[in-house]
Amino acid sequence: MTQAFWRTIMSVSEQTFSQLPYVRPDLSALKASIDVITSTLDASPDAEKTLAAIRSWNSVRMQFSTMHSLAEVRYTQNVADTEAKSEKEFFDAEYPTITEWFTSVIKRILASPHRDAIVGAFGNLFIKRLEAGDRTFDPSIKDLLVEETRLCTEYSDITASAKIDVDGTTYNLSSILKLQIDLDRDVRLKAVKAQYAWLEQNSERIEGIYDRLVKLRTERAHALGYPSYTEFRYEEFGRVDYTANDVAVFRQAVIDHVVPLVTRFRQAQARRLGLDQIELHDERVQFVDGNPLAEGDHDWIVDKAQRMYADLSPETHEFFDLMLQRELLDLKTRENKATGGYCTSFPTYGVPFIFANFNKTTHDVEVLTHEAGHAFQAYRSRTYDVPEYLWPTAEACEIHSMGMEFLTWPWMDLFFGKQTDKFRFYHLQGALLFLPYGCAVDQFQHWVYANPSATPAERNAEWKRLEGVYMPWRDASSVPYAAHGTQWQFQKHIIEAPFYYIDYALAQTCALQYWQRSLEDRTQ
Repeated sequence: MTQAFWRTIMSVSEQTFSQLPYVRPDLSALKASIDVITSTLDASPDAEKTLAAIRSWNSVRMQFSTMHSLAEVRYTQNVADTEAKSEKEFFDAEYPTITEWFTSVIKRILASPHRDAIVGAFGNLFIKRLEAGDRTFDPSIKDLLVEETRLCTEYSDITASAKIDVDGTTYNLSSILKLQIDLDRDVRLKAVKAQYAWLEQNSERIEGIYDRLVKLRTERAHALGYPSYTEFRYEEFGRVDYTANDVAVFRQAVIDHVVPLVTRFRQAQARRLGLDQIELHDERVQFVDGNPLAEGDHDWIVDKAQRMYADLSPETHEFFDLMLQRELLDLKTRENKATGGYCTSFPTYGVPFIFANFNKTTHDVEVLTHEAGHAFQAYRSRTYDVPEYLWPTAEACEIHSMGMEFLTWPWMDLFFGKQTDKFRFYHLQGALLFLPYGCAVDQFQHWVYANPSATPAERNAEWKRLEGVYMPWRDASSVPYAAHGTQWQFQKHIIEAPFYYIDYALAQTCALQYWQRSLEDRTQ
């Protein structure tokens, strides 16, 4: 990839997402660029030449990251697209080797006699992140990384291609959630049973994938001298200022203070619905007349969001108009589209991208504001030329997203009209209801990686036990397979992004503080 090519790339400032150029990285050219950088650093250059070499390396990494992100997005848009899957498989197979090349630069930077100049130019966090990257990679684990990525892709393919039949209509794992908020309790039960029937049919594959992932990750950690994958992952994930013990203290606080509160919320929910007790298929329905829903479809919601962000600030106005003009949102659910929602960015092009699955529930507005929080942060960071600073670590990322959910409260009437107060209750209560679940996911993973030889049945039993600790109201007796403790298998973070979940709970506590302060003085 020549400099002339990248100058051409930078000229695409008005192109839509579908027009953004994608070129599979030329590995020979990439290796040659890395060799030039390492040769420069090996020649004992002065501080100025050292900094110039690091800037060249940062540029190479951002160019590579842009193509990688484009390939990932296009694959998740349609996991059945053979061309998109081929590009993803290229990155999956070659990424460990490219990481090895990048690590060769890291080692030279860390050994440089110009440490003070490097810190002065790029910050101390830059060095800390490089040190963590150096400690968590070695060429000996490359094959393990390739296999881990392959298994995660297999799980994504399974969930994205789910076809769940309910009364002759086929749903995927996103669209079936609409039935689970139906006012007819029998419809809800039928939908939840169908969802778990699909899970049971695929359980052998999913549990097998996860079992292999746990063992691979443990082997990788041991190969690099870590006592378990937990310690390894904390460092790999960039958690440089808190530990697993700190997280355990947080989880205990949630057990002591939040679980009793939200248990009362569930009891009040049962009374509102006229039920003696909430069961699993009732959990998503908060009101006897239905959850608050946006008063229009996808295009209507996006139109209202454009008005909201125009009012919120000049910066958000500019940001969201750009997202629309350049078609940087993919929000509609469809067959073979990956589940969930996320935000990514294309550093060389200076733009973020939002991916979601609208399913005609309250979550449509929530996920849009959530991912827009990520995207706005990425947009505001677009001029940074250090990859480590384009995104903060995960718990800080989620403060931006969850904070945006609350900072947009004054405009929720645009979406919900007369249901706005109902939405605010639903959203605020939901933020608190989430905390125990988020902590359960985290504690489950700590247990899993402390017991890597556990059987699938033992993992399900541990999840069931944790439901009793964090969600004591849960009654899955009408859905037998769920009652075995299998819900965690739907949580893709557990499979694909281990230990990325407590970040949401930590960030939620900060977002709630933003909400409180915004009520006191929005100008601040």
